[in-house]
Amino acid sequence: MLRLAVTGAGGFLGWHVRVLLRVLGWPEPVVVTRADLADPERVAAKVDGADRVLHLAGVNRGEPADVSAGNVQLAAQLAQGLKHCATPPGSVVFANSVQAGNGTPYGDAKAAAAGILADTGLPVDDVLLPNLYGEHGRPFYNSAVATFCRLLAEGGQPEVHGDRELSLVHVTDAAARLVGVPAGQSWDPAMPALRIGVRDLADRLAAVAATYRSGEIPALLDRHDVRLFNTYRSHCFPAHYPLPLPRRADARGELVETVKAHGGGGQTFCSTTRPGVTRGEHFHLAKMERFVVLHGSAEISLRRVGDNEVVRFPVSGDEPVLVDMPTMWVHNLVNTGPDELVTMFWTNEVFDPGRPDTWPEPVEPPGAGQAVGGP
Repeated sequence: MLRLAVTGAGGFLGWHVRVLLRVLGWPEPVVVTRADLADPERVAAKVDGADRVLHLAGVNRGEPADVSAGNVQLAAQLAQGLKHCATPPGSVVFANSVQAGNGTPYGDAKAAAAGILADTGLPVDDVLLPNLYGEHGRPFYNSAVATFCRLLAEGGQPEVHGDRELSLVHVTDAAARLVGVPAGQSWDPAMPALRIGVRDLADRLAAVAATYRSGEIPALLDRHDVRLFNTYRSHCFPAHYPLPLPRRADARGELVETVKAHGGGGQTFCSTTRPGVTRGEHFHLAKMERFVVLHGSAEISLRRVGDNEVVRFPVSGDEPVLVDMPTMWVHNLVNTGPDELVTMFWTNEVFDPGRPDTWPEPVEPPGAGQAVGGP
């Protein structure tokens, strides 16, 4: 268990690093903001004695001159702060890019930043990261995956003007590599990559969106299938939920289609819950979980890890709907009615007690902000 300090903690990669640290049970990292970086003494005060400093802050998009100057400046500011430490950190881990030194303003700036950090004399782990994708990436900034997912979630279609091969790595795997932990329940620091053309990627995500539009589950045959699907779902939440379920009725009674999966494994189970009782209070890194209340009334509450706002969905067996839990969102289910609650759950994988991918955390921790209602 290490004491870490992190620059860029509020960004896409930084958030996933902080989620992984929470899963690992490590202390919250010391956050070094851009305002801190402008003052070497403030940097030194924050990183002094840290086991490791993760330099994740960077500039990915913008005018070429701004991208170049921004990445060099951030590294130089951190280096100045490191030189003021009474007890220098054990090492610096730099979130560099496979584009480093490729002759572009961005690539050359990342290479220059690595050199600046190396000149501090501290051990530097210079990690060359490929294209990262994952939940809650910023469209038109972090990756083509985020851009395509947002367009599709809003009912649009990706436009591909030039095709090239991408090497895509899920951001949790990159976080594991930067933090320096071995392979675990749903992360792999070896950063297994999906090699795919931009056009094929757009078609693949469009097919996922078309299948999921009615709540059907696309084929989830490998880890990238699951993670691309989870990434798409993060752009659907919460606006697309709850989703009505197809119902069939005749003289014998009623049938509700709760899960239609097009491929891959899965497990279905049902539970009863007494009035006032809460189930859940956990989150998942990769596992997909579906809730369908079949009898009684309940409230499903969710909160993104690290945030305070709570999204709530009142649901009832009188009008069954599905709510799929987004990954990295803490969630629970509370029986709000006077009768026993009957709920069907579905997950995309068979439960493995040795690798449950279930991380306890209350939806409403002490100090949580005002809750907001779901649609």
